[in-house]
This record gives sequence, structure tokens and C-alpha cells, in this order.
Amino acid sequence: MTDTLPGTASEVRAGRARPGGLLLRMLPAGAYAGRARTLVERNLLVHRRFWLNFLAGLGEPLFYLVAVGVGFGKLAGDLIGPGGAPISYAAFVAPGLLAASAMNGAIYDATIGVFFKIKYNRTFEAMLATPVGPIDLALGEVSWALLRGGLYASGFVTVMLAMGLVTSWWGLLILPAALFTAFGFAAFGMACATFMRSWRDVDLVQLLLLPMFLFSTTFFPITVYPPAIRIVVEILPLYQGIEIMRALTTGVVGWPILGHVAYFAVLAAFGMVVTARRFGRLLLK
Repeated sequence: MTDTLPGTASEVRAGRARPGGLLLRMLPAGAYAGRARTLVERNLLVHRRFWLNFLAGLGEPLFYLVAVGVGFGKLAGDLIGPGGAPISYAAFVAPGLLAASAMNGAIYDATIGVFFKIKYNRTFEAMLATPVGPIDLALGEVSWALLRGGLYASGFVTVMLAMGLVTSWWGLLILPAALFTAFGFAAFGMACATFMRSWRDVDLVQLLLLPMFLFSTTFFPITVYPPAIRIVVEILPLYQGIEIMRALTTGVVGWPILGHVAYFAVLAAFGMVVTARRFGRLLLK
């Protein structure tokens, strides 16, 4: 793509940045310059010495899988899986942990990392002094969070395949589905990060993620809940992701999966729109 929107933040404020291309004319001047990849490159350089953080993020769901799925699974026996067929407890838990792995890999960079860059490090303000617009920032940060979430999901999928927990050819789609799930969480999480005012707000991230991880049918079927609580659980985004993963790994794929996919499509679109607008409002003052 050769059409770009040249212009620094000062040019945007002065209204001198010129859009190029029919599609880009629909955006505010200077909002997009086609340089989102530079943020991914920067994050790769920054994190190249912190590779242990990636291993820690990958290891947590694997420990859960071995300790709970395999260990506790010997006591729990088989469960009724999608479609009414019995499956082992490890095969039931693994898709939930895969969705949680994709969520964790994306959400922390998209929330805590972005909040720090906005509030304290002033990284984005410095970037906007170059030919980079707020939409570039949003796309670049979401792409980085998606890359990290994809790495976590890839490692977990490899372990699932080695343990024989994927029993259908539909399982070929679980990695793309995990990336799509990570994209939804990253976009929405970044939108939330733009409203954070202090580290007290950051604590709310963990406060929300932990109950969602525990109660979104990660470890037990939704039928254990009373009807009123079941409705609340079905609204949670992690539940939507788990339902996608569980359907693909067991091969019980029907029309309801389209509803779960549409849920994440709306979540991602909403998050990207809000993030781009909030970046422009917060940083182009």
C-alpha cells in the first residue's frame, strides 16, 4: 500500500497533514500513516531480553492442564462434552485453558503495557512526533498483543496435540480461532486501558480476569449453574472463546459457533474504534 498520510502530530494539530487515497480520506488527517509495523518492531526489540516472561505466560496454563486436567481428571472421570458424547476430563479442560492462554497473552500487554506507555513512559507522545498517527498506534499495539497471544496459544496447541486431546479434523482451525480470540481481547482491553487513570484501575484487570477464568466453564460444564447465573456466564467473552475451542477440538461444530465468532468480531471492532478515538483525544492535544 503506497498511499500514506504523512504528517507529525504538530502537522495534525495545524491541519496540514494531507490524506492520500480514497479510503484514507475517510479518516481524520494524520490519523493513519501505514506505519503500525514499526510499533511491533519496537516491542520485539524491547522484549528480546525478557523472554522468560513469555515462558512464564505459557507455563501457567500448561501447569493447570497437567495438575487439574490430568491429575484431578483421574478422580473426576469422563464428562458429557459438546453433542452429548462423553469425553475425558483433560479433553474437556484443555480447550478452556487454550482460550484462557490466548486471553492472557493478549490482555496484559493491551491493558497494563498500554496504560504505562500513555500515563508514565509517554512513549506514544514521542511516537506521534514522528509520521505515526493514532490509528497506527492502535493497530501496532493490538498486533503486538496478538503476536504474544498467538505464541502462547501455539505452544499450548502443540502440547494438546502431543497428548491426543484434539479428536477431530476441525482441530486444524483451533490456532486461527485462538488468534481471533486473542484479537478480540486485545482490542477491547486496549480500549479499556485508555480510560485508566491510576494503578488502582490496573488492579481491576486482574480482579475481572480471575473470576472469568474460574467460572467461564473452564473447569466444569455450564449445567452446574442455576439458570440465572448461567445467563451471566454466557455473556462473558472467555465463555464465548471456550465454546469455540471446545467445538473445534471435539468436532461438534454447528450453527451456534457462528454466534460466538460474531461476538468476538463485534468485540474487536468496538475495541479498535474506541481505542483509535481515545488515542486521538488523549495524545493529540
